[in-house]
Amino acid sequence: MTTVQLEYVVAVDTYRSFVTAAEKCFVTQPTLSMQIQKLEDELGVKMFDRSKLPVVPTEIGSAVIAQARVILKENARIREIIADQKKEVQGTLKVGIIPTLAPYLLPRVLTAFMKKYPKVKLEVWEYSTEQIIQLLRQEQLDCGLLATPLHNQHLEEHPLFYENFVIFTAKSHKLSDKKLIQPEDLETKDIWVLNEGHCMRNQVLNICRDKFSMGEFKNLEYNTGSVETLKRMVELNEGYTILPELSLQDLSAKQMNMVRFFKAPEPVREISLVTHRYFIKQAVIEAFKKEILAQVPEKMKAKKTRKVIDIGLNKK
Repeated sequence: MTTVQLEYVVAVDTYRSFVTAAEKCFVTQPTLSMQIQKLEDELGVKMFDRSKLPVVPTEIGSAVIAQARVILKENARIREIIADQKKEVQGTLKVGIIPTLAPYLLPRVLTAFMKKYPKVKLEVWEYSTEQIIQLLRQEQLDCGLLATPLHNQHLEEHPLFYENFVIFTAKSHKLSDKKLIQPEDLETKDIWVLNEGHCMRNQVLNICRDKFSMGEFKNLEYNTGSVETLKRMVELNEGYTILPELSLQDLSAKQMNMVRFFKAPEPVREISLVTHRYFIKQAVIEAFKKEILAQVPEKMKAKKTRKVIDIGLNKK
């Protein structure tokens, strides 16, 4: 039994395909299949049911693969121990981030991080919350930056900061006449929201839930996944939208006059760095976490009297 063979069976389990697993492992499919066959012969069990598409592990195969993942993690920790001892931050860090956060946080974080840690190869993807959760559990990502809590027992959440939600309203709308907004001031017929699949959409609806039933939202959405599009819809049309505070940083003075804040306790989204419960690469992840915190305004780091809005995921 070798670690390479264990890597191959884990890859097949992750991608449910011998062909794709071979591509991801940078070997030919016959080479991968032969090594897995050798491992099966040595153990005296069949790891996968090859008669099904996609390929699925057998019952005993699932148990062996689970232990293989543990072994590979512990093997990787040896390199982590050595890197920590040498005080080096290096290697590859694979990060997933939600689209409603990425353009407002990442540009300055990435620039500062890469200058400070030139030995780190940073790979970043924008994904939905559900995709990040799945890829973290499959160990295809090292960490994720997203709104929490996730209520997922397989993941570890490290809260970073609390970002206020704010109102962005057309001058013609009655919300523009108010200095501070309360949830009961919001009228659903005038709101622009993100489409299905975005956790921020759920949070916006949750802010309004105390007053309105979910059924009243069925005709309210404009089918967009972009916060910037929501801003433009308000500017060029009527109504209002709810934005995360970091998205205000590049607004003009004219646009800032369209912003209204909530009365305390302000609704916020909790932004966390999320890892698998048994994550590795502690040194590089910790360095990444510190760089994020260095770029976030101090006022966002304290929860204080704010109200964290749930993202609406089921507990798993």
